[in-house]
Amino acid sequence: MELKILAATLYLKDGVPVKGPDDLTPAGDLNFLAKVYNDSGIDKIFVFDLSNEDKEHEKNIHTIRELNRLTEIPTCGGGNIRRLEDIKKLLYAGCKQVLINGSKSYCFALVDEASSRFGHEKILVSVKNIDFVFKHKEVINQKIHEMLVMEPKILDSVENLTDTQYVALCEENDLEHMLNILHREHSRGIYGTFLNTVEINAMELKSTLSAHGIKMDNFEPALKWSDFKLNADGMIPVIAQDYRTGKVLMLAYMNEEAFNKTITTGKMTYYSRSRKELWVKGATSGNIQYVKVLTADCDKDTILAKVSQVGVACHTGKYSCFHNEIVHKEYIERNPLKVFEDEYAVIQDRKINPKEGSYTNYLFDKGLDKILKKVGEEATEIIIAAKNPDAEEMKYEAADFLYHLMVLMVEKGLTWEDITGELSQR
Repeated sequence: MELKILAATLYLKDGVPVKGPDDLTPAGDLNFLAKVYNDSGIDKIFVFDLSNEDKEHEKNIHTIRELNRLTEIPTCGGGNIRRLEDIKKLLYAGCKQVLINGSKSYCFALVDEASSRFGHEKILVSVKNIDFVFKHKEVINQKIHEMLVMEPKILDSVENLTDTQYVALCEENDLEHMLNILHREHSRGIYGTFLNTVEINAMELKSTLSAHGIKMDNFEPALKWSDFKLNADGMIPVIAQDYRTGKVLMLAYMNEEAFNKTITTGKMTYYSRSRKELWVKGATSGNIQYVKVLTADCDKDTILAKVSQVGVACHTGKYSCFHNEIVHKEYIERNPLKVFEDEYAVIQDRKINPKEGSYTNYLFDKGLDKILKKVGEEATEIIIAAKNPDAEEMKYEAADFLYHLMVLMVEKGLTWEDITGELSQR
């Protein structure tokens, strides 16, 4: 059985999120919204470009690209799609799918062209009335992957006319209303204003829906509480680790209630031994830890939690509780990601804080054309070195190229996270 989804909708005006097409007041910071949707359990984002002119359209495309850099969940781009080039821009900006407005006269000519060019699995169409489905059901069945049904009253008729799956508008945060839509055979999921709020706990909602027979992408633990070896207090220690960097953040304890609440809500919940009570990490400070992975050790007496940390983990204001160094032996860093990040940080610091006699600052001072010339030269050196039987020379040339590439990245404002984020989407 295919998993059902909870989808958020994001509207963009002049490059920034707004509350909706009829309410252009700001909806909040893009970075914050992206993190909330990414970590709270939202499965998909429909992002709508509300631009009226090409300049604004380009700003919104840039914001969509930034959104896709910040999130790990799929996005579907819509709004202001009139030609194949608009679809290509959205896909190149990182959207997994595009949503074509079914009320436009050019809709199905564009659907036909886009489906042939990019594949029907990338093409969605918005539907507001049943006449549209009746007139175009053959094309819908053959050329469209999914519909966005914007009028819940037509769902019965839609299902009588086509087997194409759909995501439907759910106007109320009402369990019975949600179940009525999600239990339908061709329903793929729901979207609605209540799913856009930062207060929504999508993981907890998905647990509730799962309990009513809806198959959702929520946590189903492979181990039960009875499988763990507990300490004398009936608890288990939990080590929290940043899922992106691997940095160890803190150590705390769980009892059975805290474990079950963590699974249900997707937020790290512990038991305070000093206060003798349950506590959701960040409930008062806002420094929430969203669960990414829970793993037990070989003896099943310790849990490693890989989390997405909002803010800092330590009550002192430090990012990690482990900041009191005891001994330190110098060593050469071999972790490739750490080496790249450290080298990039040095280059970035040179640009911000120039150092006399620095070759890096010489490149920045000479400008983009000089940097590009060096990148080209070093790329050529790699090709020449690669013709030699011994790979040692190529190693040195590749290192030179990567250094100059990082200078170019800093000059253009790109980070390694931007690059790896783009690679992970391919």
